[in-house]
Amino acid sequence: MIIISIAAALLAALFIFLSFRVINLRRTRKIAIGAGDDRELERAMRVHANFAEYVPFALVLLILCALRGLPDVLLALLCAALVFGRAIHAYGLAQVKEDYRFRTAGMIVTFGVLAMSALALLVLAFR
Repeated sequence: MIIISIAAALLAALFIFLSFRVINLRRTRKIAIGAGDDRELERAMRVHANFAEYVPFALVLLILCALRGLPDVLLALLCAALVFGRAIHAYGLAQVKEDYRFRTAGMIVTFGVLAMSALALLVLAFR
């Protein structure tokens, strides 16, 4: 579980960074609710929300994989991929002049972690 703990701590740090980015934009632009017409704030909000939508479920799957006995090396690869995928997705989506390669690669990696974790759980459940 130490592998997942490290990944969760890194993901929490990234989540806090994304949260403060939204807070700072809200404060400097004086927008308390919603995004107004501010495209940068809207983007920051979506980056934060997208992270919050995918990371908890991925961590639950990874924890279940660990509890079912997935080898540490596979767990480490999946955790590293999740951290990497979420970081590059956040970077790509945060850019007003977006480079879709980062966003796309981040989602592919994230979906890969979700799919491989789910598949591993099915295999582990029936062995």
